[in-house]
Amino acid sequence: MIIQYQGFVIGIAVFILIGLFHPVVIKSEYHFGTKVWPVFLLSGIGFCAASFFIQSFILSTISSITGIIFLWSIKELFEQRERVKKGWYPKKDSKK
Repeated sequence: MIIQYQGFVIGIAVFILIGLFHPVVIKSEYHFGTKVWPVFLLSGIGFCAASFFIQSFILSTISSITGIIFLWSIKELFEQRERVKKGWYPKKDSKK
């Protein structure tokens, strides 16, 4: 009997990555607004592109998932702006 551990490792990695990106989106929108979206775009493209060249199946998969999460975070960044407008999250006070 051969035990396959790759799926479990990838599942744990996805769980951790989603958990990490949730506060990253909130903090990014709070400190920089939505103007930081190009950083998410370039990071997403970079991680997805890197996944084509990584030899390890697990690392390649985690790299592509990280890239997709970066790209999905662009959408979440703009939705976070709307949540702030609704008062669900605090708005950063502009210093005068």
